[in-house]
Amino acid sequence: MEIRTLLNQDSLTREDIVLLLNLPRNEASALYEKAASVRRQYVGDKVHLRGLIELSNICEKNCYYCGIRKDNRQIRRYNIPDDEVLKAARFAFDNGFGSIALQSGEIQSDSFTRRISRLLRQIKKIGDGSLGITLSCGEQSREVYQEWFEAGAHRYLLRIETSGKGLYGRLHPDDTRHRWDSRVRCLHDLQETGYQTGTGVMIGLPFQTAEELADDLLFMKSFDIDMCGMGPYVVHNDTPLAVHESLLLPVEQRFELTMKMVAVLRIMMKDINIVSATAVQAIRKGGREKILQAGANVLMPNITPGKYRDSYLLYRNKPGTDESAEDAVKNIEALVKAAGMTIEYGKWGDSRHYLEKRKNTSHQH
Repeated sequence: MEIRTLLNQDSLTREDIVLLLNLPRNEASALYEKAASVRRQYVGDKVHLRGLIELSNICEKNCYYCGIRKDNRQIRRYNIPDDEVLKAARFAFDNGFGSIALQSGEIQSDSFTRRISRLLRQIKKIGDGSLGITLSCGEQSREVYQEWFEAGAHRYLLRIETSGKGLYGRLHPDDTRHRWDSRVRCLHDLQETGYQTGTGVMIGLPFQTAEELADDLLFMKSFDIDMCGMGPYVVHNDTPLAVHESLLLPVEQRFELTMKMVAVLRIMMKDINIVSATAVQAIRKGGREKILQAGANVLMPNITPGKYRDSYLLYRNKPGTDESAEDAVKNIEALVKAAGMTIEYGKWGDSRHYLEKRKNTSHQH
């Protein structure tokens, strides 16, 4: 079947997606062009910024791929004091980012819940509630999600990492804290609470097949997500999964696979927000602008205070750990320009998909 014919179909089957993910390099440009035109038509050529604040690397989970897993003793743990978090949020506001993203290791405790609620309320005071807030603080109870929603968070990113139960089992310890079903239940809770709900997967994992990646995209489509953050799997040496490094695709192929995943998702879910992930930069210089050109429309410049940045290492070669927040802003402007797009300053940059859904449900009532 001719690629262009396939790309113009109304919907893609699992077989179609596998075919697109396996396209040889010299045939993939049609895919990227199609994705870029879909993005242009449905969400435009504006890039939304989320100033990323990695507020703590303390985590109760032990995922086999992650550098801040509980059992990694090689890492210096930190918790950024509230006043420094607020200062970073103020920086985002002063620089017209429009939104921030608060990210941390996964902790379930009353004190952690209260702390996030307090921070949300304080951030809401900056610029009179004009900063949008995305949270990425892992699995919590529905009550906690509700509390944070009421305190001012309106987007939540909880990456499934893989939609396949079998592969999920190989990436996590087999205990009650690491259950695929719990993670999916959390995604439903977030959606039902009213959050713009995002998820994502790692691309190019050991043991992962193109069929599983196709299933990941179909999972996001059937879940009707509002936003997606997915990127290439990058090894962290102090993790159990590092022993399988010999099974990995070369970095260039992992990068191309990431581009294809973003492009196909853009074609399947035309009006969602898709992040051009920082991890891309760890394996390919100038990678983030390529991902923007393949259909993404969100960037997350890291504005975590410099002295903590090296400690939030989820994987090796993490980029930008030595650049100041000011440098991050300059670099972002340059890369967006290189991608032929423009930054939309001072706006929340909410998911059009979410807003359309809200509009349609209110019409039904």
